[in-house]
Amino acid sequence: MYNLLKGKKGIIFGALDANSIAWKTAERVHEEGGTFVLTNAPVAMRMGEINKLAEKTGSQIIPADATSEEDLQNLVEKSTEILGGKIDFVLHSIGMSINVRKGKHYTDQNYAWTQKGTDVSAMSFHKVMQTLYKADAMNEWGSIVALSYMAAQRVFPDYNDMADNKAYLESIARSFGYFFGRDKKVRVNTISQSPTPTTAGSGVKGFDGFIAYADKMSPLGNATALDCANYTVSLFSDLTKRVTLQNLFHDGGFSNMGISDAVMDTFMKED
Repeated sequence: MYNLLKGKKGIIFGALDANSIAWKTAERVHEEGGTFVLTNAPVAMRMGEINKLAEKTGSQIIPADATSEEDLQNLVEKSTEILGGKIDFVLHSIGMSINVRKGKHYTDQNYAWTQKGTDVSAMSFHKVMQTLYKADAMNEWGSIVALSYMAAQRVFPDYNDMADNKAYLESIARSFGYFFGRDKKVRVNTISQSPTPTTAGSGVKGFDGFIAYADKMSPLGNATALDCANYTVSLFSDLTKRVTLQNLFHDGGFSNMGISDAVMDTFMKED
């Protein structure tokens, strides 16, 4: 431990269970000296085990629907009261596709479900930042991070409308990040993580195949949830004060690969 976040305060969205990246990040932030409020939608909280994480890290929980401006205003107001001042870091680890969950193909979407998924997965990020920005709730040199996936840039057929949501998420990070940086000296980035066996990710058809393929393609192998938590800690710390508006690939090198020996060997064996 390096005490990288000693004295820093934040909000962590999306911790569901011990498999989630947000959960691992909360544990690592706590180990590095940071304090935070945990939040998730009430329905997600009923599904998960967030109370265990709160107890482990000495944190309070504030239920909030990240698509509700009223809930977010309450969350920010109460968080600054609980933490005793402005916020230094925020993790947005939220994503949901009803089309994926219900098995609707990308070419046969239920658009009401699509809109709901966009609101939860991407628009909520704008709402979170707008709430923080208007309330002047972030300290200078604070850091906001959202979790993305490379389907925002490349085709992964079964990732469905979540690919569009991640592309929108990354655009929001750049666009709002400009204003947050210019006006408040706050940095905003997204992490494009390796496919990770979380509760949310496992709902995507063929996800085990995603993971196996990416691991064979990546020279360093897939980044784990804990690896991502460590990377997020570095982005919350003062060591990355000038990093902003970036989509940062954290995928063992997958994003720059064309083909690997391991994948080529698989195809040669099939021949």
